[in-house]
Amino acid sequence: MNATLPTAEALRSALAGLLDGLPPTQAARAVERLIANYRGATPTDAPVLRDRSDVAAYAAYRMPATFEAVRAALAGLRAAAPGWTPGTHTDIGGGTGAASWAVAEAWESGEGAPESGDEASGAGEAGGPRTTVLDWAEPALALGRELAAASGVPALRAAQWQRSRISSALRIESTDLVTVSYVLKELTAEDRAAVVTEAARAAQAVVIVEPGTPDGYARVIEARDRLIAAGLRVAAPCPHSAACPIEPGTDWCHFAARVSRSSLHRQVKGGSLPYEDEKFSYVAAVRFPPHPAPSRVTRKPQIRKGLVLLDLCTQSEGLRRETVTKRRGALYRDARDVAWGDAWPPEPAED
Repeated sequence: MNATLPTAEALRSALAGLLDGLPPTQAARAVERLIANYRGATPTDAPVLRDRSDVAAYAAYRMPATFEAVRAALAGLRAAAPGWTPGTHTDIGGGTGAASWAVAEAWESGEGAPESGDEASGAGEAGGPRTTVLDWAEPALALGRELAAASGVPALRAAQWQRSRISSALRIESTDLVTVSYVLKELTAEDRAAVVTEAARAAQAVVIVEPGTPDGYARVIEARDRLIAAGLRVAAPCPHSAACPIEPGTDWCHFAARVSRSSLHRQVKGGSLPYEDEKFSYVAAVRFPPHPAPSRVTRKPQIRKGLVLLDLCTQSEGLRRETVTKRRGALYRDARDVAWGDAWPPEPAED
């Protein structure tokens, strides 16, 4: 992974002191309750995050993982849409704004927008997309504003935070990019369908991220089908916009993002490792012609003596395994370095 960029550093710094004054046991209890809710049935209309203690615990515990998962999904989108830069961004169900931090980092310079054509859009004057965060939980929005104001990141400091019920009644203004991260599970089937349809109607690009579980993958596939039906094309992770080649119920497509563990993570989950892997499923779809990967590595590569086994999703052959032997020279060296979730084969390095 590349060296940490300034926005990621700012997020870690902002979260480091977030729990000051909140007893560790109280923070841990709040996190445990939120995890129980997260794993349970679809919530009622009551906000999951009830007060600042809940929100602070949630932000410290979940924002780094959500940030890393969305960051990885945005990397897939950017690779499939080189040169495209969103000028506006709507974060549906954004809570404390983890996805908006990832968007601010992805297009921090505000550079790279095409000058003309359907893909053209200008980045915001703040040095990144002009972001609007929508959520029903006012305590989450309030803390999101606070973290953004202290971030030192111009695009985040300029973000708008609006209370809005995320339901079938949701209507958003036309925008370049919509993110919907770790939200669909909290909605009824009717509201899920309506929110994805509204995102597809309003945006040039839509990125949806869900937990990397069979249920999370199923929600992503449902959203993927709806985005395609609305006229969008899949940019990532799939190499195509055809039906997913995974037979329902036999497997699920997901990836992993490395997350540094805080003391709160260690207290709640136990264990001594300084990191954990956030498993996530995602789809990025666009209204303009994308350039998806020729194939995608869908499992951790298996490195054996003199060969590497790659499980791939391909543009024309569906799922297949490729064996790359040492006799293939440079390609073998690339295979030893490729990671789960990467495009394959890698693009040649520029001179």
